[in-house]
Amino acid sequence: MLRAVFLITGVIFVLTGLYLYFLPPAVAALLGVAPLWLARVAGGVVLAWGASTLAGSARPDGLRTGALVGGNLLVVASLLAPVIAAGSTLPPTARPLLLGVVIVLGVLAAAAVLAYPSRQRRGL
Repeated sequence: MLRAVFLITGVIFVLTGLYLYFLPPAVAALLGVAPLWLARVAGGVVLAWGASTLAGSARPDGLRTGALVGGNLLVVASLLAPVIAAGSTLPPTARPLLLGVVIVLGVLAAAAVLAYPSRQRRGL
């Protein structure tokens, strides 16, 4: 279960990073992204985080699981506040998409916490 959480999260971040990195100028203008290089930098960072998460899925341990949960919850907190506060100013398709990402990453963070073996199951 924990490896599946890592794989799903990694795939989400890799695909999002690739999309941001190769963001078409028409979509950037629609979303209000003024300097396109900023989207490219963000895409590179998100892509690197996704690749790191995919690599961590091979042997998830406490540190990697904590980083996964922390990263997912930070993304949830970063996306949820603007969606709630300025949801009406977003393009009509952006709000449900962002809420879907928030829900999926929140569920994956909770699943990682619940799937991590307790001390008794790890034999400590």
